[in-house]
Amino acid sequence: MAENFTFYAPTKVVFGRDTEQQCGALVSECGGTRVLLHYGGQSAVRSGLTARVRKSLEDAGLFCAELGGVVPNPHLSKIREGIALGKKEGIDFILAVGGGSVIDSAKAIAYGLAEEGDVWDLYSKKRKAKACLPVGVVLTIAASGSEMSNSSVVTKEDEDLKRGYNDDLCRPRFAVMNPALTQTLPDWQTEAGCTDILMHTLERYFPAGPHMELTDTIAEGLLRTVIRNAEILHTEPDNYDARAEVMWAGSLSHNDLTGCGQLTRGDFVCHGLEHELSGFYDVTHGAGLAAVWGSWARYVYRDALDRFVRFAEKVFDIGVQPADLEGPALQEAREKAALAGIEALENVFRRIGMPTSLTELGLQVSEEDCRRLAASAAAACGGSKGAARLLYEEDMFNIYMAAR
Repeated sequence: MAENFTFYAPTKVVFGRDTEQQCGALVSECGGTRVLLHYGGQSAVRSGLTARVRKSLEDAGLFCAELGGVVPNPHLSKIREGIALGKKEGIDFILAVGGGSVIDSAKAIAYGLAEEGDVWDLYSKKRKAKACLPVGVVLTIAASGSEMSNSSVVTKEDEDLKRGYNDDLCRPRFAVMNPALTQTLPDWQTEAGCTDILMHTLERYFPAGPHMELTDTIAEGLLRTVIRNAEILHTEPDNYDARAEVMWAGSLSHNDLTGCGQLTRGDFVCHGLEHELSGFYDVTHGAGLAAVWGSWARYVYRDALDRFVRFAEKVFDIGVQPADLEGPALQEAREKAALAGIEALENVFRRIGMPTSLTELGLQVSEEDCRRLAASAAAACGGSKGAARLLYEEDMFNIYMAAR
């Protein structure tokens, strides 16, 4: 039985080759006149992408200021720099050219320019936003889904705190998505992005309780598609069609489509656990998710056994034949299938070069470190989190320990 839901996805998607040349018209369509062009490192500059976007804006008669330098796990200090620049230049539209970190930084700047007060108050849950400047996106990495989502995650680097804030006010007005822009990415970034896409769907998939068959089928198809194309891109990085499949999947994985009709909005414990790893150790987000997912899954699978059994069957063709079993034998077969499904996804991570433990991630984490991580993760979510199973600080500690 499906639960009531509201699906809200207002972002206009402009998909395909050379679509970045439409930025000026798209910003004008949204009412923007003074644009902050926000981007990350020098790759967007060296490739000529920022120049093409700037020309499109200038051809449309729009003012353009620029702020680069966004790093992975975007820093609050850069966001505050953007807010100051935006006030100085009278900016009324933020255009992010990059991946999830740039987009999340742009959203935070947009919040900070739209109203008074410290923008970190939103991420520390001291208040809710009342306004946000319009944001547009030119996507260069398929990963976070931030180009169509209501979420942003930033890092207060002086305190090693990585925190997220969700609000429909920040959903981008448009997302320009040219898969060719991702063809020069290093394999590690490509596959970490694919992992993040998988995880955005899995976080919504595993909560126990009501689900819609159609939503489940969409989610399962998305998972199979990303797995297949992630493996293709591991050996064929220039494959445009595989890039296109992954890029579109990234948007659909995090615009809430794969969670419609559920009792909850998703589990997102793994994201919470990984945010602490990124905050303390500045690891790549998708790789951090891969490192903790298997330990989380083995910790909770009995509490959402139906979901894990279905996942194994629909995504990896690992089935149980209930007609041939009954009683304890059936329960044992179902648990065996669930565990086989977990192992199958970990094998996917291994094939695409992603870690399946904290050690493989390059971290030597002590028991004391796990205590610190668990305490911070629990504090960030108000003491408990989870829909597959409600987890507390001690549970989070156990998962970190198992993930070592």
